[in-house]
Amino acid sequence: MTSKNSYDESKIKTLSSLEHIRLRTGMYIGRLGDGSNPDDGIYILLKEVIDNAIDEYIMGYGDAIDIEVKDGTVKVRDYGRGIPLGKLVECVSVINTGAKYNDDVFQFSVGLNGVGTKAVNALSSHFRVVAIRNGEFAEAVFKQGVLQQERKGKLKESQRDGTYVEFTPDREIFGDYQFNLEFIEKRIWNYAYLNAGLTLRFNGQIYKSEQGLLDLLKEETGSEVIYPVGYYKSERLEIAFTHTNNYGEEYFSFVNGQYTSDGGTHLSAFKEGFLKGIQAYFKKDYKSEDVREGTTAAIAVKLKNPVFESQTKNKLGNSDIRPWIVQEVKTAVEDWLHKNTEAAKQLELKIIANEKLRTELNVVKKEAREAAKKIALKIPKLKDCKYHLEDGPKGAESTIFITEGDSAAGSMVSSRDVMTQAIFALRGKPENIYGKKRTAIYKNEELYNMMMALGIENDVSGLRYAKIVIATDADFDGFHIRNLLLTFFLSFFEELVTQGHVFILETPLFRVRNKKETRYCYSEKERDEAVKALGSGCEVTRFKGLGEISPKEFGQFIGKDMRLVPVTINTLKAVPQVLEFYMGKNTPERRDYIMKNLIADVT
Repeated sequence: MTSKNSYDESKIKTLSSLEHIRLRTGMYIGRLGDGSNPDDGIYILLKEVIDNAIDEYIMGYGDAIDIEVKDGTVKVRDYGRGIPLGKLVECVSVINTGAKYNDDVFQFSVGLNGVGTKAVNALSSHFRVVAIRNGEFAEAVFKQGVLQQERKGKLKESQRDGTYVEFTPDREIFGDYQFNLEFIEKRIWNYAYLNAGLTLRFNGQIYKSEQGLLDLLKEETGSEVIYPVGYYKSERLEIAFTHTNNYGEEYFSFVNGQYTSDGGTHLSAFKEGFLKGIQAYFKKDYKSEDVREGTTAAIAVKLKNPVFESQTKNKLGNSDIRPWIVQEVKTAVEDWLHKNTEAAKQLELKIIANEKLRTELNVVKKEAREAAKKIALKIPKLKDCKYHLEDGPKGAESTIFITEGDSAAGSMVSSRDVMTQAIFALRGKPENIYGKKRTAIYKNEELYNMMMALGIENDVSGLRYAKIVIATDADFDGFHIRNLLLTFFLSFFEELVTQGHVFILETPLFRVRNKKETRYCYSEKERDEAVKALGSGCEVTRFKGLGEISPKEFGQFIGKDMRLVPVTINTLKAVPQVLEFYMGKNTPERRDYIMKNLIADVT
């Protein structure tokens, strides 16, 4: 056996806890990213530090938190008890050290694993922490998790107790990242809604909510509600609910102040209790789909020992909480309806309308299925992949590309990963579905086939792919098709967008090459830089459509370096206005806007 294959004691490594965080970053913060996605690692670092400040507020210490994000550096100051001065270094650098294992100090904490701040420290090129208690302070400065200096002493000027953390995410780990202040603002508003009375100051702006989740739902829904928002709050549970005329359901769920984007047992228990409360009030056995269609609701629970399904805490796994949440929600909803009889009447009318729509839809569904059977047993224009979302870790990267025409689809089919990448080719432009009933999907073969390919006919929980990627040409027709598809999703399946499943594929506009090197450019600026770098004699090709990119070239654009732009919306109430503006009647304002903006972007 050769020496390079030997396996003995010399090959065994022992890493410090912070070295392990740097080596296996994904285990601790999920993903890295460059800041273009709200789940990217730099926001997780920010969240971990703010969570600690929030935990102080939850326990009754400090009524304000100051946050600043500037030039890639984050500063957070809370006015809680301050980390005990003698344990400052250990609390930010030694795994499994902290007060959150002690129920006397923290009862409803998000960061129960004792890793959060240590991960921030390990993954920062600069990390500084200062604790202030009773006129004294302790300070420690780290670089990539390694202590550089520390000092202690008495304050020269009086300051309120609390903790100050300052950090710069390490570009060795995160690359050329950039903080998106809109993502941070959204997160801070969530903190404000979940901690009524707390003042958060972010880059000079004040964020504060006096009515908690009631404010959140009012902000999300605006005036588009069928009845005023229902609200209930107890020591461990807070809920808000209403109905709109939108299709589908929308939920905002939280545990100990943490937004659980994938829901979990608390959300499923809320849905069950919500249904039971309505059934008990009306004394009718309404079907769950008729009650939940058009629901917009928020739920926040406080738990002593939350069990999350990942370090990033997107889904709650505690099963023991179901019975009491179901019962408390049922009682709260029933009581609220008794006290708000006019709202109850409007809710009943909505449920009856949902029943009627479902019956009408079932007839159309049957006709559509019969027609589909006559065409083919499988979905036309779908080139499927092997693994899907329901296949666990193997399906976590499953992606369906929605392309225009067979030429673009052809390049993708030849270069895709058949295990996780599916292709659905559109035949021309899909129908503008704006303002139409859901039955219109079943009368349009193209949209029906796409819905069936995605697996979302009955519920978005049946989605077969983790990512839905719109892959259209960067021209007028391509942009129009993109808008038509987004209108389809936002009109009938907006949860796909709000849950972060919909993306736009960025493909290069130019290829610049000489005999030695080829560069692909996604903008005119990149093209000009490439021409300058490769010399005036280089060849410049403008890709007019995806079909012009050969299968051999296309593989790299849908591989590990694929550029995806997530489709996001700031608030649900903005959706109807946006759809009306872009897809409604062709008003002079709309025409002027498109002429000034769209043409400038593609010339």
